[in-house]
Amino acid sequence: MTTLSNPATKVQPQPVATPTPMPYQRYQPHIPLTLPDRTWPDNQLTRAPRWLSTDLRDGNQALIEPMTPARKRRMFDLLVSMGYKEIEVGFPSASATEFDFIRSLIEDETAIPDGVTISVLTQARADLIETTAKSLIGARRATIHVYNALSPLFRRVVFGLDEAQTIALARQGTQWVIDAADRYLKDTEFGYEYSPEIFTQTPTDYAVEVCNNVMQVWQPGPNREIILNLPATVEMCTPNVYADMIEYFGRHIDNREYVCLSLHTHNDRGTGIAATELGLLAGGQRVEGCLFGHGERTGNVDLVVLGMNLYSQGIDPGIDFSHMDEIRRVVEYCTGMKVPPRQPYSGDLVYTAFSGSHQDAIKKGLEDLERQAAAQGVGMHEIPWEAPYLAVDPVDVGRNYEAIIRVNSQSGKGGMAYLMKNDHKLDLPRRLQQEFSRLVQARADAEGGELASDQLWNYFQAEYLTRTTPLNFQERHTSASGAATSIDAHVTFRGTPEHITGEGNGPLSAFVDALRLLGIYVKVLDYAEHAMTSGGDAQAAAYVECEIGENGDAQVAWGVGIDPDITNASLRAVVSAVNRVMQ
Repeated sequence: MTTLSNPATKVQPQPVATPTPMPYQRYQPHIPLTLPDRTWPDNQLTRAPRWLSTDLRDGNQALIEPMTPARKRRMFDLLVSMGYKEIEVGFPSASATEFDFIRSLIEDETAIPDGVTISVLTQARADLIETTAKSLIGARRATIHVYNALSPLFRRVVFGLDEAQTIALARQGTQWVIDAADRYLKDTEFGYEYSPEIFTQTPTDYAVEVCNNVMQVWQPGPNREIILNLPATVEMCTPNVYADMIEYFGRHIDNREYVCLSLHTHNDRGTGIAATELGLLAGGQRVEGCLFGHGERTGNVDLVVLGMNLYSQGIDPGIDFSHMDEIRRVVEYCTGMKVPPRQPYSGDLVYTAFSGSHQDAIKKGLEDLERQAAAQGVGMHEIPWEAPYLAVDPVDVGRNYEAIIRVNSQSGKGGMAYLMKNDHKLDLPRRLQQEFSRLVQARADAEGGELASDQLWNYFQAEYLTRTTPLNFQERHTSASGAATSIDAHVTFRGTPEHITGEGNGPLSAFVDALRLLGIYVKVLDYAEHAMTSGGDAQAAAYVECEIGENGDAQVAWGVGIDPDITNASLRAVVSAVNRVMQ
């Protein structure tokens, strides 16, 4: 029994879940196999797997409006340019359109580069396999991928086959592929892939038995690989259970050294990425999926996320994602489907922060990287990446920093300050950041939505730079005598031209002294300045925090001045503060 150190302290009771009206009793939990000596949790990903894109087959067949041949070719060219070496190009026995597209790739001698293998899918039927093999005539490198359903549910409900009949079909389908390849593909570097379909709903021992039977027919050996694809056709279990199934399968399959274990996960439970990564730890060597996770129902596993996850860990994915926005635009054009704005690594908003605390951390992180790079005498993008809230450098995927920080009513001073510095070259002092941030948030609350960088600049100009009443600075002349500086200035005050003079220990204090002649009492509390640009047309910015007024009525406000002459910029900053208080 736990005894409270302070008996008077009340412990908040834990909430009790309210039973839902949903009939959850109809659903049975997935029963995992027993693998107490699993080894995959101690493994680590150190290199990229082989990749197979199924965008042109699995992805295409899931579209409301399938791709036209022209769009399929555009997608194929994109995949090749990104570096995919294995591409599933269609289901040639499904339709003349599919068959003709595959023929168009093969007959265009420039379409399929050396080193790229095209793959085609077929069911285990003699006539379909015959058509499939014919579609590949003349291909340099090709794989025929055969599948048949092993799971008890599909055998009972869909096909009416028992276990022995299913094994016989898998063996026969493999022999039909061998025979068709002998007839039509003598000049092709030819490979074979077999899928024990609905692997996640099939007893793993039975899947091993069927695949071993398939290999008895195929006879894998040196230079005669077989690809065994273990699909989570429907995601039925947690990712760790899928990993157990992969490790168990790999331990018990025959001819393991000549087998490439391929993973084909779907996303029905929303854990396709995790299942694939754990499946690779468990012995998977190849991954099948689609760019941005297109595919049936909730989609195939997302090849972009998988590849970028490796990249973010310092592992070369073997795929070029350096032009992410172009990749996204092509895929959206080809599929007619938009990539969500929060899609990892590729969505419009994934490198964007609206939250004030996030913005402040990102701003400081980028400044820290700049300091490190300067100290090492290298560019910012040449040093190890480490920045708050940003898993990778947006520049590495073809983005820039312009959209990292965007301002709305949730934003704080850090985000606003970043945009002012990055887009408008103004490095605002911290207290000025706080002051302007309050003004920006008031605008954002009143207007709603996001404030673009140009809107932010318009607000800043209107608040700090373009006010000319009641005081307007025109020109000045200064002279020094020992430690004293004199100023002779021409201004307009409440519409009347005025000539004022003053003295101080510098131009700024002399100008403040001269303003007393107009009944304007200014005390400078803080001052900062910096160059905005360099060269003959350089501009300087000055920031002055002033206490304006006297006799208990004083107000504190910041002013900002911009001028090619830094002294004029400082005087304009004082005028800016005066006008903001005396408006």
